[in-house]
Amino acid sequence: MSRWIRRFHPSARARARLVCLPHAGGSATAYFPFSRAATEAGLEAEVVAIQYPGRQDRRGERCLDDVGAMADAIAEDLRQWSDLPLVLFGHSMGATVGYEVARRMQAQGRPPAGLFASACRAPSAHRIEYVHQRDDEGLIAALKELSGTDAGVFGNEELLRMVLPAIRGDYTAVETYRHRTGVEPACPLQVLTGDADPVTTLAEADAWRRHTTGECAVEVFPGGHFYLHHQLPAVLEVVAARLTSWLPENPSV
Repeated sequence: MSRWIRRFHPSARARARLVCLPHAGGSATAYFPFSRAATEAGLEAEVVAIQYPGRQDRRGERCLDDVGAMADAIAEDLRQWSDLPLVLFGHSMGATVGYEVARRMQAQGRPPAGLFASACRAPSAHRIEYVHQRDDEGLIAALKELSGTDAGVFGNEELLRMVLPAIRGDYTAVETYRHRTGVEPACPLQVLTGDADPVTTLAEADAWRRHTTGECAVEVFPGGHFYLHHQLPAVLEVVAARLTSWLPENPSV
C-alpha cells in the first residue's frame, strides 16, 4: 500500500492517472468532491490524491516542512503508479510541489504527461512572507482570510490545535521555497487561477510560462484563492479537454 496515494473512486477504464496535490494545510480528502465529480462526468483519468504526512491517517508521522523533501518522496512513490500515464494537478502549495515532482520525473527520464498548476504563483515569482513565524492566533487569522478551511474546524478548539502543526509545516515549506535553475518539465502546462485571488496575481500566474519547455495555457475563473470549490464543473471541462490533447490516442500500457 502506498504511503502517499489515496484512491477514492477506482477506475478500470481510465487512460491516465490524475495525481492531485493538496493546498497548504490540506489533506487527500480535500479532493474527494473533485474525484467524485470527475467520475460522474466520465473523466478519462482516474483521480488519486496525495496524503502529506502529519494529518489524518498519517497524523503520527513528522510533517515535512521542505518542498524538495516532499517532491523527492512523492516522485519516488509514483514509480509504482506508472502503469498509466501520470498527470499532476496541484492547488496552491500543491502546484509548487507538483512542479518539483515533475522536474524530478523529467530528470529521471519518465516525465508526466501534463501538469495543472492551480491558484499558485509561478515558482520564480517569489514573495517574502512570514506567516509560518506567526503565533497560533496569527496563523489562524491567515487561514480565515483565504476562506479555504472548513468553518467547522474554527469552532472546534481541539481539532484546530491538532491540525495547526501540519498547517505551520506547510506554510514553512511554501515560504522558504526558492526556485533553483535546472531541468524544467517538457510536459504541457495548464495554469488555472481565480480573478480575485489575493495571493496570486494574473501576472504571477502567467509567469508559469517560463517553467516548461512545452506548451503553456492560462485559464482564469471567477473567484478567489479557492475558486475551485465553486467552479468545479468548469474546471473539469478544462481538465477533460487538456487530457484529450495530452494523452496518446492508443496508449501502450
